[in-house]
Amino acid sequence: MKLPRPQAPLIRPGLELIGASFAVLFQELALIRWIPTQVRVAAYFPNLVLIAAFLGLGLGALTARRKSFFWLWPVSLLALAGASIALSGVAFTAEDVSEHLWLLYSDLDATAPVVTGIRLPIVLIFVLVAGSFMPLGQYIGQRLDTFREKSSALWGYSLDLAGSLAGVVLFAVASFLHTGPLVWFAVIAGIGLLVVRGSPVRRGMGAVAFVVLLAGVSRADRSEHYSPYYALTTDSIAIIPGFRILANGSLHQTPVDLAMGTEVGSPAHGAIRRGYHMPYRLLDETPKKVLILGAGSGNDVAVALDEGVEEIHAVEIDPVIIEIGRDGHPNRPYDSPRVRVINTDARTYLNDTDEVYDLIVFGTLDSMTRLSALSNVRLDNFVYTQESIDAARRRLAPDGGMVMYFMVGEEYINGHLVGILARSFGLLPTVFVGEYQMFNRIYMAGPSFAHLRNNDTESERAYIDEALPLEHHPTDDWPYLYLPGPSVNVFYLSLILLITVLAVVAVWVVSPELRRSALERGAVDWEMFLYGVAFLLIETKFVTAINLVWGATWLTSAVVFGSILLTILVGTVLMELAPVPWRVATAGLVVSLLVTYFIPVDLLIERGMLLRLALSVAYVGTPIFFASICFAHRFKVREHADLAFGWNLLGAVVGGLLEFFSMSLGLKALALVALLAYLVSFLVYEKGKAKTASTAAP
Repeated sequence: MKLPRPQAPLIRPGLELIGASFAVLFQELALIRWIPTQVRVAAYFPNLVLIAAFLGLGLGALTARRKSFFWLWPVSLLALAGASIALSGVAFTAEDVSEHLWLLYSDLDATAPVVTGIRLPIVLIFVLVAGSFMPLGQYIGQRLDTFREKSSALWGYSLDLAGSLAGVVLFAVASFLHTGPLVWFAVIAGIGLLVVRGSPVRRGMGAVAFVVLLAGVSRADRSEHYSPYYALTTDSIAIIPGFRILANGSLHQTPVDLAMGTEVGSPAHGAIRRGYHMPYRLLDETPKKVLILGAGSGNDVAVALDEGVEEIHAVEIDPVIIEIGRDGHPNRPYDSPRVRVINTDARTYLNDTDEVYDLIVFGTLDSMTRLSALSNVRLDNFVYTQESIDAARRRLAPDGGMVMYFMVGEEYINGHLVGILARSFGLLPTVFVGEYQMFNRIYMAGPSFAHLRNNDTESERAYIDEALPLEHHPTDDWPYLYLPGPSVNVFYLSLILLITVLAVVAVWVVSPELRRSALERGAVDWEMFLYGVAFLLIETKFVTAINLVWGATWLTSAVVFGSILLTILVGTVLMELAPVPWRVATAGLVVSLLVTYFIPVDLLIERGMLLRLALSVAYVGTPIFFASICFAHRFKVREHADLAFGWNLLGAVVGGLLEFFSMSLGLKALALVALLAYLVSFLVYEKGKAKTASTAAP
């Protein structure tokens, strides 16, 4: 049965729905990028911005049948920005957090207030972010309900998806152009001025709020460059000949004069130079061809050039940091004809290259911040996994070697790194410990460094075979280098509990229907809720998987988000043109999720681009497609599209919180948790259908 097509009276609500959905995605991505530049600790929890956005949208949708408060959107966004800017001047310090948090306040002076504990800023930002999305959620919910009444809820949902897709695409373009927050918020303000309706007074208030917002964001912006990953600033450093690069206000890199023939500026400078050159000085001969992963602004490249390496391949993910190094590094390493600069993700390069190297150097790759909008996995985590080190070892010449520089803050991190190197090479690495300013451990492994060893090889191999398997070291399924082992510690559990309590209280407060009927008949739309839980989990899993296959670059993330939205849109529209039967859709979803669980992601890493693309589309697209069909089947029969939309988004909040448990269960397990949520939702549907049939029976 075909759905009725939208009629002329729905053109305006349709355009408003597209505009508001566009604003939601654009604002969400902008806040994920901007808030960490102001509130340092938020950089480690960008998925909380996502969860807060879902909560705010869900709460707003639950109020869709009340008087509109959409005019509060610019005011709430201004409140969020004001609080973020105010918190940017405070140094929050972490206590008893086993996950490594590099809270480096390099952009604050000594007079800045110091506050112990990081829960307060996290919770405050969470609440304010949710509040900034509530007016948008109500606005979208009202228009979805209009489409349900006059045409079809699925038509409204399709327009919502189309607007969201446009938001992802435009923000990807903005990232490509290296634009900053003033441009991002100007786009949001422009959309707001177009879609905000109401009295002239309220429209005027909105315009004033947007103007003040833009002025505040512009004044608070201390960054010189915006790469697709960081807000970057450079400044001079007195004790070392070079300068500092700050990423989101934290010390990220220090390009330094590392040529051995130049004057040492200070003891610190001398320590840095000795540390960088040490591995080369311990080799029997100079390597001819070197790969540097995480080349950054050029320190490792400068050292390799100074040591006489003939050919250097420098891999760096951030294009702006490459340009800063090209223009400003004291040794000008990127000007050398012996250097080939490759702007890509380290894992992607290892997957794609056929080159063989005499030496592979892992630079100081700690990203200092989490970058995924959907998970707790940092940009650098998949570099320090067993599979990554194995991939690098395969690119070594038979007599080659591997070097890894790292700033180890906790001994268990040292244990992880020693473990993955030992498993890959079959022998324990040689480790030098020292204060080299930018790192304190140098790991050396492979045949090139075999002459440094005086250990009992047989005992080492027995230890690797018998003891190391009992320890949990980072893998692509559990890529948590900065956790001691599989667990969700007390800090994260307390954070999950806090957010859950906030969400429950908020839903209880804004939904009178739920309060009145919770004890009588239950007001929760469990089907829509469980669809939200499951979908965010599989989305997280697939974004992570594709980042492994194609690289954790901003472009990959944008393409994945866009492709997921496009797949859902296609599935939703298909429900009008050629509906897939419910039984077929549910069976397809269950089977495809099981397939993605049992098939290793490594099988997608094919050298041929077209084959890899086809495998990736099948791996991700099939479950997403069937999930969208199942959702569309159940969403279109909802009596109140706004409430269904609200419960679906609140389910996504829970799905986002469950993602934290990948720290204990691993990333693959997210597919099983999602599958369980879908199966329970199917059971709820079948139970409801059976109850209806029995009630209708004579």
